[in-house]
Amino acid sequence: METRTKQFIIVGLVVAVVIAILAPFLASSNPDGLESTAEKILNPGVSDEAVVQSPMPDYIIPALGEDPISGSIAIVIGVIIVFVGAYALAFFLRKRDSS
Repeated sequence: METRTKQFIIVGLVVAVVIAILAPFLASSNPDGLESTAEKILNPGVSDEAVVQSPMPDYIIPALGEDPISGSIAIVIGVIIVFVGAYALAFFLRKRDSS
C-alpha cells in the first residue's frame, strides 16, 4: 500500500473518531424525523420491541448509563467495527497482481 493511501486512511479514521467523540455533546435531545413519525403513527396495540436487543441501544453503553461519555465510547466502538469490516472487505476484494 502506498504511503499516500495509508495517510489518507489514517486521517479519515482520525476525523471519524473525533466526530464520534464530539457527536453526543452536540446532538439534539429531540427525536429525529423517523422516530418522531413512528411515535405519531404507531398503533398502541403494536409492539415496538426489537426481535434482538441491540448491544448499544440509542448509542449508549447500558453499563455506563446515559452519559454523553457513554455515547462517545459507543460511537467510537461502532466506527472501529465499521472500519475493520470495510478494511477486511477491501482486502478480500482487492485486485491481485498477476506477476
